[in-house]
Amino acid sequence: MEILSRLPSKSVALFRCVSKRWASMFASPSSKELFMTKSSAKSRLLFAIAENGTSEKEDCVWSFFSSPQLENPYEKSSSTLVAAAEFHVKFSPENLRINYYSELKYFSIGYASGLIYIYGNRYQARPVICNPNTGRYAILPNRYTYRKAYSFFGFDPIGKQYKALSIIYPTGPGRNKILTLGDGDFEWRKIKCPLPRPDIKSDGICINGVLYFLAESYQGSFEYVIVCFDVRSETFTYIGVEKFCRLINYKGKLAMIYWEDDVDIYAMCNIPKDLDEYLEENLDVDATNELRVWVLEDVEKQKWSKYAYTWTDDKFFRRHLSIAGATASGEIVFSMRKYTSKQPFYVFYFNPERNTLQRVEIQGFGEAFKKTCSVRTFVNHIEDLDVNDLKQLKSVHPPLKPEFYCLPEADTESDSDSDSESDGQGDEEG
Repeated sequence: MEILSRLPSKSVALFRCVSKRWASMFASPSSKELFMTKSSAKSRLLFAIAENGTSEKEDCVWSFFSSPQLENPYEKSSSTLVAAAEFHVKFSPENLRINYYSELKYFSIGYASGLIYIYGNRYQARPVICNPNTGRYAILPNRYTYRKAYSFFGFDPIGKQYKALSIIYPTGPGRNKILTLGDGDFEWRKIKCPLPRPDIKSDGICINGVLYFLAESYQGSFEYVIVCFDVRSETFTYIGVEKFCRLINYKGKLAMIYWEDDVDIYAMCNIPKDLDEYLEENLDVDATNELRVWVLEDVEKQKWSKYAYTWTDDKFFRRHLSIAGATASGEIVFSMRKYTSKQPFYVFYFNPERNTLQRVEIQGFGEAFKKTCSVRTFVNHIEDLDVNDLKQLKSVHPPLKPEFYCLPEADTESDSDSDSESDGQGDEEG
């Protein structure tokens, strides 16, 4: 079993078809734990490449790749290293309308323990959960929302449950809801968020069963807070922060990361499709890279360890990059936001302890992409046999009828009324 545990998950899936005995052997808890241990030791970068259709009615095609996540890449003498990308699957379920947008209120994508969650085109689409290694997926029930909304994805490592959290737009109707990817039927349940109608400012990051995201709330004045949602208990807590930032998992702890000259890009740019263009046009090409990293050492006392790093590098073009996260050993990973087959694609590893930066070219995406594509990069991707065993992930989905894209949930009116009563706010058309 020690030798078999070194196989990729696709090979394991094939071996399980050999006989019932082999299937039982690979499905045992000890086998899964051994496989997870081996997989965790060789984490990978996961690339989700979105090729939007040429019109709103055309489906987006997602392509999933992964490459080895380099540990200590600074030992090499080359100024640019090369890593090969492995293709996993193309993903484009018909009529799901999961086109990519850079604006959070129009599109959500999240990663948790081996699965990808995608929700786009709020008033047309249905959320979907996908295994990026195999392409198997589950379409979640229709979640009617206002045309703007927010959505997140988390994992409870104790109960081994995935959950999707839907947060309403500050001036939109409806209720906050949550869905558990369990053994029974999928169902969105109402959930109370004590923070009145937060304006979300970041994607979610799930760390040890807690889902974190940045929000702006009005409590007499506008303030930034980190919302902490315990996936298992489904309870909310909050951490006050001073400014706009990104959130990452830094060696198992929550960290906020920002550039010294950062601004709230979502407040500056209100056009959903032009956020990336805004960044490229407005970031100073010659700006010094002054990076700030705050690591949360004590949650209850809200005690942070604060670090500052400065460097210059003529190959590091910040306006083309996004912060992907941090490796288990603490390297902060930056990745290009766009890919075109005519240009090389790079990721950068920054080592805070050495204050060194290493550029790595990712090869293998191919030349099949006909136009510039958006790329979302996730760190510490591992193969998990439990993910492959999820019964809810089907390789074929039922046909979607047109009414799925226009009918609200049955309780929408009562939801709106409840919102007005519980939050003391009326519903507006934003």
